Parts: sequence; structure tokens; C-alpha cells
Amino acid sequence: MIEVRPFASLGGADHGWLNAKHHFSFAEYQDPARTRWGNLRVWNDDVIAPNSGFPPHPHSDMEIITYVRTGAISHEDSLGNKGRTAAGDVQVMSAGTGIRHAEYNAEDVPTTLFQIWILPTRTGESPSWGARPFPQGDRAGRFVVLASGFANDNEALPIRTDARVLGATVKAGETIEYRLGAERRAYLVPATGAVEIEGRRVAARDGAAISATETLRITALEDSELVMVDAA
Repeated sequence: MIEVRPFASLGGADHGWLNAKHHFSFAEYQDPARTRWGNLRVWNDDVIAPNSGFPPHPHSDMEIITYVRTGAISHEDSLGNKGRTAAGDVQVMSAGTGIRHAEYNAEDVPTTLFQIWILPTRTGESPSWGARPFPQGDRAGRFVVLASGFANDNEALPIRTDARVLGATVKAGETIEYRLGAERRAYLVPATGAVEIEGRRVAARDGAAISATETLRITALEDSELVMVDAA
């Protein structure tokens, strides 16, 4: 089963320095039909203006994954961590018992990113932060696990929840498969391109909410960059 959520149907707000689109209820955008998808709580599609960003603010009990599409984001937090995450790279912040952080676009061009929040299944632990590159060439024609709460996903950034965040790059006409399991849910967004799933077209920045599907088959209609969450 698949529900396509066109980009034009998403909520959001343009704050000048930040143009945000929300796949799920967030801040002033509230839609009772789109509050979460399993333990996936937030998927924001953000465009951050040059030399601007989010000033220090707190979080707790949330797994926050940032997938940078273009540009770069610079991170600072109350643990003393600092880092610059560029396009193609991923950062993860496990908010745990509490952390303050700031995220800035220190570049001279806009930064675009997906900000994904997943509810933790392990709580009461100290906060943490980490980042690493995931070259697009390594994801050609297959899903690569970018962040995971499963111990056997050794190359992924760790998160404290029953979920995986995955990425793939697929050439036009190519089909890839992912064994989801009928009891789980997936949420897929093409960062670029367009794909077909169960006869439904999913264009760039659309969302596809998928359930009751043992094996997911995705055919690229255009060269596409895909991001997906496999959630409980």
C-alpha cells in the first residue's frame, strides 16, 4: 500500500532565511492525518539562506538525522562538538537526556537538506553527535544504510531507535528492491528525479508513505537520488 504526498500538498512556512516544507505536523503546521508514520515523527525539507541558520536551542528524547542535499551545514552543541556536514554527508544527533545545539549555513550559497526526526526506543541515555560522508557512488543501484538502530549495520551512524535511514542513487530505467517486511512502514522521498512504486509516480521532494509491503520495488523514471526511512 502506498500513499503519495505531493510536494505541493506539504505544509510549511517561509521565514526569509529559512523556507521549510513539512511532511508531518510541525510548528504552526498541524494536520491530524499527518502526525507521524510509525516512529518517524518529522521530515522537513529545508532551504537555508547563506550565512544564516538556527541559533542555539534545546532538544531531548529525539533522534535527529540531517541529510545534506546541497551546500553544507555547520554544527555546534553543548557537548563541545563542532563539525561541517557537506552535500552527500549525514549527521546524527541523539538528543538523549538533553542537548543544546546550533545549525548554521556558513556558506555563500543556499543549503538544502532533509531534517528527519525519529522517536527513540531507548531513552535516559546521554546525548551524542556524529557525522560521516556517504559517497553517492557507493549507493549506485542499491540502498545503503546511513543511520541505524540495528547492531549489524556496522557502517551506519548509530541511532537509538528501531529504524533505519537509507540512501540510494538509481539510473533511469533501473529497478531496485528493498525487503521491508509487511509489519513495517517506509517513508521515501526522492531528493532528485522521479520514481515509480506500485504504479504510482513519486516526483522529486514528494513523499511516499508505504505499508503492508513485503518487498519494495522502485523503478527510476529519471536519474534519482533517494532517501528512505524504514520504521517500526
